[in-house]
Amino acid sequence: MAVLLHRLGRFAFRRRRAVAVLWLLLLALTGTGAVTLSGTVTGSFAIPGTEAQRAMDLLVDRFPEVSARGATARIVFAAPGGGKLTGPAERSAIAQVVQGLRDGREVAAVSDPFTARTVNSARTIAFSQVTYKVAASDLSAGAPDALDRAVAPARDAGLTVEMGGDAVEESGGQSPTEAIGLVVAALVLVVTFGSLIAAGLPLVTAILGIAISVTAVTAATGLVDLNASAPTLAVMIGLAVAIDYSLFIVSRYRHELALGHESAEAAGRAVGTAGSAVVFAGLTVIIALAGLVVVGIPVLTQMGLAAAVTVAVAVLIALTLLPALLGFAGRRVRPAGLVRDEKVPMGTRWARGVARRPVLALVAGVFGLLVLAVPALDLRLGLPDDGTAPANTTQRKAYDLLAEGFGAGFNGPLLLVVDVSAAKDRTEAVRRVAGEVSRLGHAASVTPPSFNKVADAAVLTVIPDGGPSSRATEDLVAQIRDRATSLRAATGAEVAVTGQTALDIDMSAKLGDAFAPYLAIVAGLAFLLLVLVFRSVLVPLKAALGFLLSVAATFGAVVAVFQWGVLGDTFGAHGPILSALPIFLVGVVFGLAMDYQVFLVSRIREEYAHGETPSAAIVSGVGHGARVITAAAIIMVAVFSGFILSSDSLVKSIGFALASATLFDAFVVRMTIVPAVLTLLGRTAWWLPSRLDRLLPDIDIEGTRLDSPDHAPHAAAAMPRDLHTT
Repeated sequence: MAVLLHRLGRFAFRRRRAVAVLWLLLLALTGTGAVTLSGTVTGSFAIPGTEAQRAMDLLVDRFPEVSARGATARIVFAAPGGGKLTGPAERSAIAQVVQGLRDGREVAAVSDPFTARTVNSARTIAFSQVTYKVAASDLSAGAPDALDRAVAPARDAGLTVEMGGDAVEESGGQSPTEAIGLVVAALVLVVTFGSLIAAGLPLVTAILGIAISVTAVTAATGLVDLNASAPTLAVMIGLAVAIDYSLFIVSRYRHELALGHESAEAAGRAVGTAGSAVVFAGLTVIIALAGLVVVGIPVLTQMGLAAAVTVAVAVLIALTLLPALLGFAGRRVRPAGLVRDEKVPMGTRWARGVARRPVLALVAGVFGLLVLAVPALDLRLGLPDDGTAPANTTQRKAYDLLAEGFGAGFNGPLLLVVDVSAAKDRTEAVRRVAGEVSRLGHAASVTPPSFNKVADAAVLTVIPDGGPSSRATEDLVAQIRDRATSLRAATGAEVAVTGQTALDIDMSAKLGDAFAPYLAIVAGLAFLLLVLVFRSVLVPLKAALGFLLSVAATFGAVVAVFQWGVLGDTFGAHGPILSALPIFLVGVVFGLAMDYQVFLVSRIREEYAHGETPSAAIVSGVGHGARVITAAAIIMVAVFSGFILSSDSLVKSIGFALASATLFDAFVVRMTIVPAVLTLLGRTAWWLPSRLDRLLPDIDIEGTRLDSPDHAPHAAAAMPRDLHTT
C-alpha cells in the first residue's frame, strides 16, 4: 500500500498540471449536471414496511382529495382574557381569515372552526385546518407571508392567533452561520503550520471536494428523490474529514522536507505513509455511512450514501490533487523563517505523563466519560413536532393553546384508515370499528367517519388522552392494532393506524430491530479492516471499546441538552431525541472515531515497526501526532458546531452530537485512554496469532518498504545538499 501510494504521490506531484486540470474538468462536469439535471429535494418521510406507512399510502390512494401528503397549517384562535369566540365581532373576524386562507394559490382546503366543530367547549379556543396541494418542501417562498396576511383581521380584532404545522416551518438547508466553521478552520491551520500557503491547501482541497460532491448530489436530485437533509449532512461530514485528511498529509510532507528529502520524494512519502492512514480512515467512515442502507429507511439511506460519496471524494482529492498542489507550492509550505525550538513539544510531554501514570489516566478518562453518559439512561425517542419548538415561536404557542383548549392528546391524533371494500355492510363495519375503538382505555374521543367518494374506505380520527410521546398513546396504538384481526374477521374491514404519532412508534420499532444488524455489520467490517491495518487483535478491540465510551458520553450530552433542556435558551431545543439520531450517530461517530484511531495508532505502529520499544513508540507517536490531531479535532468541532444554528432540528442535533463526540473521542479516548492502555499492554498490544499473521496480507501502512533497498537508492539520490529543519 505505502509503495503504491508513494508512486501515486510522486506522479501527482510531477504531473501536477494534468491532475489539477482533471479535477477542474470533473467540477465543471458535475456543475453542468447540477444546472441541467437538478430536481427538487423533498421533506417527505417514508418508513416502508410499517403499518403506519401502508395506511398512509392507502389514504393517498383512496382519498386523493384530502392531499394526505400535502403541507398543513393549523391556525389557532384564542379569545382575549374572559372573552368568547362566539361573539359577532369575533365570528366575523374568523370568517375573514378563513376566506383569506381559501384564496391562497397553493391551498387545497380550509376548515371553518364553527362548521367543522373545532371550537372547544368553553368557546375560548378554536382552530382552522389548512391543507395544501403540495408538500412543505415544495411550497413557494411566500407561503408563510401569505398566512401572516390572511390572519391579520383576527389579530386586528384583538384575538390571539398562532400558527403551527409543517407549512409554517422555516425551510432547512445551508445557513450562513456554517461559514464560522471554515473561518475557525483557517485560523487553526495558520497557527498549526505557521504558513498561509500550507494553511490554505487543506481549505482549497476541502472546498473543491465539497463543490464536486454537492453538485453531484444536486444533479442526482433530477434522477432520484432525495431528502432535504441529505446535501446538508454531506457537507457537514465531508467538509470536516476533507480538511482533516489534507491536514495530515500536509503535516507529513513538511516532516519529510525537514528530514531532507527533495520535494517530489517528500510528497510521495507523505502520501505513502499519511495517505495510507487516510485511505483506511476514509474506508471506515464510508463503511459506517453506507451501512445505513441496512436500516431500510429511505431518509437515512440517502443521508448515509450522500455523505459516503463526499468522504470518498475527499480521500481521492487528498491522494491526488493535494500532492499536485504541493507541487505548485514547493517548499513554500514551510513556516516563515526557520524555527529552531529546543523546547519539548506539549504532545510529547503529555504522552510522557500518561506513560508514567497509565492507570490514573485510564481511570480518570473512563470515569469522566461514564459520568457524562448518565443522562443517556433517560433517553426518549420521538419525531420532531411543534411541541419541541422553542417556547417563543408561534408553532410552540399554537401547540400549547391546542393542548389547553382540547387536551394533551389533541396534538397527537391517530388516523384510522378503514378499508371496507370487502365488507358486506360497509356503514355497519365502520360504525362497529368506531364503537370498538371508542371503548378503549386511552381513547378520549373518536370523530364521526368520513367516507371517500366511492365509499370503499373511511377515515376516523382518534384523540388519545395522553400527549403524542406518552406511554398511554403508545399503548392505545398497540390496543387498536391488537383488535384489527378480530374486527376483520367480524366485519370484513381492514383497520390500520397512521398519523405522525403512529409513524413515530413504527419508526422507533424499525430502528430498534435494525440496530443490532447494523452495528454488527459496521463494527465487524471495521474490526477486520483495523486488524489488517495494525496486524493486531487487541488494538482494534480497544478501539471499539473506546468508541462505545465516546458514543455513551455523546448520548448523555445530547439528552441533557435536547431532552432535558440544559442550555435550552442557547440551543433552542427541548423534547424527545429524534428517532433517527441514535443509529445515524452511531454510524458516523464510529467512522470518525476510527479516523483518529488510525491516524494516531498508525504513527505509533510506525515508530514501533522501525525498532523503538513499545513505550518509546507511544511517546514518539503521540508526540508527533498530538499537534496535528488537536488541530484536526478543533477544526471538526468548529465545522460541526456551525450546523447547530441550522433551523432543521435533525441537522441541529446531529451537529451538536458530532461536535461533542469529536471532543470526547479525540481528547479523552484517543489522546488519553489509548496511550494509557497501550502502555499497560506493552508488546502484547501488537500480538497477532501466527496463523492469522500468515493469512493476512502485509499492507505496510507504516511505510517500512519505502526504506528498503529497492527505494533507498532512489531516495538517496533525491536528498538535497542543504538540510533544513522546521
